[in-house]
Amino acid sequence: MDLERSPLALPFPEIPPIAGVTLRIARAQYKQWDRCDLTYVELAEGTSVAGVFTRNVCCSTEVELGREQVKAGRARALVVNAGNSNAFTGYRGREAVEQIMEQVADHLGCTPQEVFVSSTGVIGVPLPMDKARSGVSAVLEAETCSWEQAAATIGTTDTFEKGAVAQAVIGEKRITVGGIIKGSGMIAPDMATMLGYVFTDAAVEPAFLQQCLSAANGETFSCITVDSDTSTSDTVLAFATGKAGNAPLSSFGDPGAEAFAAAIHDVCSQLAHLVVRDGEGAQKFIEVRVSGAVSDESARKVGLAIANSPLVKTAIAGGDANWGRIVMAVGKAGEPADRDKLSIGFGGVWAARDGLPLADYDEAPVAEHLQGREVNMEVDLGLGDGRATVWTCDLTHGYISINADYRS
Repeated sequence: MDLERSPLALPFPEIPPIAGVTLRIARAQYKQWDRCDLTYVELAEGTSVAGVFTRNVCCSTEVELGREQVKAGRARALVVNAGNSNAFTGYRGREAVEQIMEQVADHLGCTPQEVFVSSTGVIGVPLPMDKARSGVSAVLEAETCSWEQAAATIGTTDTFEKGAVAQAVIGEKRITVGGIIKGSGMIAPDMATMLGYVFTDAAVEPAFLQQCLSAANGETFSCITVDSDTSTSDTVLAFATGKAGNAPLSSFGDPGAEAFAAAIHDVCSQLAHLVVRDGEGAQKFIEVRVSGAVSDESARKVGLAIANSPLVKTAIAGGDANWGRIVMAVGKAGEPADRDKLSIGFGGVWAARDGLPLADYDEAPVAEHLQGREVNMEVDLGLGDGRATVWTCDLTHGYISINADYRS
């Protein structure tokens, strides 16, 4: 498929080299396309790793293995295949992944468990072992590449490369956090979103890295949705090479730990928003802010019910301020809500307050707001102090066109 660049795309940022991280790409040709589709990241010895993975029970072998691998807390390499998700492929899919892990481990002189593998693409087609073997051989000998090239290589229906960067100071050392992600469709938060990778030169103990990543995930990747479908391959991994020379972080009691956690959160937030901006067929980036819920988690669930509603998303696509559809979505969320306390607004203009449309409501500024590329919705449940923000995109005919032709 030849896809047009999303009108919501942002330029790829300048991510500096991160000590202990080496990027390479090659062509394994898992799909009939004229592009690189294999990314290899070599990591310094002693690199810490953390991860969050899909809860989809029909997940891929890569996810099953990754869940176990992160428990050891160490990584030496990452291999990402695009064009074939290797999910629902049984023992043949597992054999292909194990072959990749062993081939890279032999090259690096490490254990296979320190080699992480991710795959994305069509479900139900075993990863060809011959292409996997030749692809890995090629990528191990390839020239190093840029962050932007690596980001392009992990994509499938993505229309632009997605990257993010942040920095922090730990003691007297400035550390860098950089990340790349792929994702456009089959996006719904149930831990992470599609395939995302975060790298830092900071020295961080695995348990604390996991704590930071899991916390960031809850407010970023798990607060976005494009189409309510949770992928079989969703994975976000964080790697800390320790090459910045800071005193290793092991808890929030360590100097600089708060700043490091904030940098991780910042990068995850940027990456999550980029996925929504590249939602298949998306023309508008939508932020849904929910307040007045009985808890933050309840607010998040209400927000996702709104963000996942095809009726809400198509109304925004058409520039229609149909707030009755938001009322519907709040009511179906399965969370505490009171019709007579509900307030709804768009772009800072309240359309309804305390269960009633405002007598002096002027739809003109709202209609103008909905014509823009970025749309804000506000929902106040009037029940408590719980609040959350979720992000989604509109639903257009472009989504149908992309997914109807996905396997071609």
